[in-house]
Amino acid sequence: MTDPVISVATIGHELEPVVTVDDFAPDPHGLRKHAAGASFAPDDLHYPGVKAALAAGYFDALQPVIAAVMHEVFGFLRGANVLRATYSLVTTPPHLLTIEQRMPHVDAIEPGRMAILHYLALDDSDGTGFYRHRSTGFEAITPERSAAYFASLKADLAKHGPPPGAYINGDTAIFERMAHFEARFNRALIYRGRLLHSGAISPGRNLPCDALTGRLTIASFLAAQ
Repeated sequence: MTDPVISVATIGHELEPVVTVDDFAPDPHGLRKHAAGASFAPDDLHYPGVKAALAAGYFDALQPVIAAVMHEVFGFLRGANVLRATYSLVTTPPHLLTIEQRMPHVDAIEPGRMAILHYLALDDSDGTGFYRHRSTGFEAITPERSAAYFASLKADLAKHGPPPGAYINGDTAIFERMAHFEARFNRALIYRGRLLHSGAISPGRNLPCDALTGRLTIASFLAAQ
């Protein structure tokens, strides 16, 4: 078993940390095998695909590395609670995306909320992009910024029109991509849920509803204790 390799990048004008952990899980092939037998179904109106329940004990072996990152990088003093964690497959064809799904999003705006994205596809380099909203300059959306951000975004859409029927994967008239992290098998990204981000889905990519050939990830959301 290879020990996890942790790297920290500081992105954007707001200098937010994003942590990359390679060799994240001790048995990623076992997770893929379990996912292949799981029941995937639509689960979230905002997610462009399907989700399934995780293998029991997923976090048992991951707790030391997660705890170290949360404490040393993000300053958590008492650990974090898992709010939700699922297998996830992006399956929605680009022309069927909602307007919201064609733009960057945040996972949560409350303080202390974190996200972990664990890549489990064998052949996938698309990864995840992080964005700056051009009109406001915001890279993270907090409770204090929320009203101003959404008012400005509404004005942007009125001015520029809705984004095209495609996954965002680079600069647009409304958003600037400030960082991109490549997906690798058994790599995890750990970041604050308030960061504007989106999956970097390549144009023309096949998006099968199959855990062994599709864009399989595990998405976990945590909150500071």
